[in-house]
Amino acid sequence: METSMIPDQSKDNPPFPDRSFEPLPVKRIYPCLSKLKIFLVALAFSFFAKGFSGSYMKSMSTQIERRFEITSSVVGFIDGSFEIGNLMVMILVSYLGPKVHRPKVIAVGCLIMSFGAFLSVVPHFLMGRYNYEKIPFTEDNSSTSFSACSPALPLHHPTLDAIKMTKALKYSGCDKAASSYMWIFVLMGNLLRGVGEAPIMPLGVSYVDDFAKEENSAFYIGTIRSSGLIGPTLGFLLGSFCANMWVDIGMVDLESVTINPKDSRWVGAWWLGLVVCGVASFLASLPFWFLPYSLPKEGEERHLKKLSESSVTNQEDHCKREPPHQRQLKFSEVVKDFLPTLKKLLGNPIFLVYLFLTVLQYNSLVGLITFETKFMEQQFNVSVSRAIFLIGVIVLPITVLGMFLGGFIIKKFKLHITGMAKFACATFISSYLLNLLYFTCDCDVLQVAGLTVSYSGIKQTSFPKTNLIASCNSDCSCVLSQWDPVCGDNGITYTTACFAGCKSSIGTGKNMVFHNCSCVQEPQSGNFSAVLGQCQRESCTKMFPYFLILLSACALILTLGGTPSYMIMFRSVSPDLKSFAVGIDTLCGRILGGLPAPIYFGGLIDQTCLKWGTKNCGGSGSCRVYDTKAFRNVYLGLITGLRTGCCFLYIVLVILISKRFRQDSTDLIDLKSTDVPSMKTSASVNKKETVPCAKPLEADDDTYM
Repeated sequence: METSMIPDQSKDNPPFPDRSFEPLPVKRIYPCLSKLKIFLVALAFSFFAKGFSGSYMKSMSTQIERRFEITSSVVGFIDGSFEIGNLMVMILVSYLGPKVHRPKVIAVGCLIMSFGAFLSVVPHFLMGRYNYEKIPFTEDNSSTSFSACSPALPLHHPTLDAIKMTKALKYSGCDKAASSYMWIFVLMGNLLRGVGEAPIMPLGVSYVDDFAKEENSAFYIGTIRSSGLIGPTLGFLLGSFCANMWVDIGMVDLESVTINPKDSRWVGAWWLGLVVCGVASFLASLPFWFLPYSLPKEGEERHLKKLSESSVTNQEDHCKREPPHQRQLKFSEVVKDFLPTLKKLLGNPIFLVYLFLTVLQYNSLVGLITFETKFMEQQFNVSVSRAIFLIGVIVLPITVLGMFLGGFIIKKFKLHITGMAKFACATFISSYLLNLLYFTCDCDVLQVAGLTVSYSGIKQTSFPKTNLIASCNSDCSCVLSQWDPVCGDNGITYTTACFAGCKSSIGTGKNMVFHNCSCVQEPQSGNFSAVLGQCQRESCTKMFPYFLILLSACALILTLGGTPSYMIMFRSVSPDLKSFAVGIDTLCGRILGGLPAPIYFGGLIDQTCLKWGTKNCGGSGSCRVYDTKAFRNVYLGLITGLRTGCCFLYIVLVILISKRFRQDSTDLIDLKSTDVPSMKTSASVNKKETVPCAKPLEADDDTYM
């Protein structure tokens, strides 16, 4: 029986190419085919990780400003350090492009991002507990109440001398305290994040565009960028969660904290989310270590089924080899070829106009995103945590939808470069016109006695900063530099309970209520009182839903043209310059837009500050209250001015593209589409010379340039 089955097995397994051929290519080819999809998933997650970390850092800018007691311009410099990191390596990474092992370079970048996030956490463990600014109270001997208004003391009164001695001891050595410069750790961590993120965009996108079908390339890139926007959404949600938690959570009794998240002195647990960001970036690096240098061109794998077993083996080996046109160059060759390549790229007028457009767009977008939460907090009287949450759950999902629909529209209607340019221009101008309605979101300035209104409640046209002392509080020993606001029964905010002239109080912590406040003039009440915290502005709260609807509509229309605008760069340059073009575009956007924008936005916003806080060791800290009208005009005015320039550049771009590709656009598409069939035809004629894993023949450079 056993010997009789031997011939049967040979019959069941005849020689090639009968039944044994069918499972053979499936087993050997499947890993080669699936690696592009694996790369797409890995790249999408790396986009998620970098968006997750970047959005979280943006959402924590206000918390970092308050924790380290720095100005908005310094926060802008910290934010700009990310762009400095990009600048350090972007040109080299983007120029090398296919000359390096792109997946492994991306893996190294993700690890550097992870280290940068962990480095930014270090100050929290080196600094002491956060002591926010608050006024001391004098206990009344006759009761358990506290008096904010203490009688003025003589110049050499023993009590006053003791207070001065205490302050002198407190401030001694403060200028050399390590905590004064701890924000440098955050700056260096952000810089490393910029270094690590540099290779992800140019190398990842060019890798996909090299090995994906041309008709699928825009859709893949749009999908990756859209899925990457899930990262910013979750980053803002995590930022909202952490901003609502006290910075020293687990180390202090929260009942002893007298402020809430709406207070300008509140600092959330900014450091906690950075730990999560570091872990996400580390996980994003893992898949890229196992991906190859190159992949077969998508769509050519199906021809392997028609080849012989020897051809299948040769092609499988070829998938593991580097394509001949992507040989790794020596460093001397790279340096020698750099300037001619750059000259060739910048000699393209379409790409040059696109660069100027990128710079202006970067300036407007970076400035908008960096100070969006601060603007919402100051303008509409919402807490930073709520502002971050609403951006994460409303604005960013709409942005993801817009990016996805933009890529889908290109694929669905098969838009050529001219159609992409017109569509991007139309969406941007529509968003720009809608953006002008932001100026209708008017809101009253916070009424602060002695700053924006007089103590009698009369609004002031100008805001002097030295008239906090009035007849109602002249007998109190109030410190001009302090900020611990209270809201009086008359709806006016006072910088401290002392300046409200409050003589007594009841309750403790957040529930403390001040009574006998001589500066609170409320005719209908005999007992003038005030509570901790600044007063609410009802008119601003009512305008907030309108602002959110407008913000969401602008985001949707603007991002619809994001992917078409991005694809213009790919279609207007030579195929061998795609990776370099992405790098130069990103570099110019970073250095001329991402780096200066948060600094000059923050510097101009600082000019609208009405009341600066005071550091524990003396000196000005972060801003406590802004002139909201001036803040709005500066913030929105800068964005509108930059986008006005973008509108003109979009029009110029459409004109240039229409002239260049008016007659040759059809030939351009036909040339690319006929290259692949020519290879298919040659494959049917001479199967031995077919190279399925190689790139299709490229069009001549003159067609693009």
